[in-house]
Amino acid sequence: MSGSIAQGTSQTHGNTHILHFLVRLPRPMEDVWTAVATPEGIGAWCTAVGVLEPRLDGAVSLRGLGSGRVTAWDVDRVAEYTLDEGGGGRLRFHLERDGTAECVLRFTHEFQGEGPSDTDWRRKFEQLITAM
Repeated sequence: MSGSIAQGTSQTHGNTHILHFLVRLPRPMEDVWTAVATPEGIGAWCTAVGVLEPRLDGAVSLRGLGSGRVTAWDVDRVAEYTLDEGGGGRLRFHLERDGTAECVLRFTHEFQGEGPSDTDWRRKFEQLITAM
């Protein structure tokens, strides 16, 4: 199987925007975890990482998105970054097994005001699939 990106959904509640994507990847969860939870992995498909302390309440800084804290960390399953400085909002990467050699990434980006569009994220996920 090659990777695929399901149609993203977008919701707006007042000034809060929530984007959801479901990305199927032809790689084991452990490989995809590296892509969403390490500076080298995130840098290969999304954006440069200034700092990423891989633990709950660790510092994180993602170029163009903002700086903040790791607000959820369940190794090999969930990485969530809340970027208060710079307006990046909350990025949540939730991985689930899909057989023995594939996985599903459930992605949520919640932010206020202006932020990356669903088209911007779709492009990034296309890069992720290619990088895998």
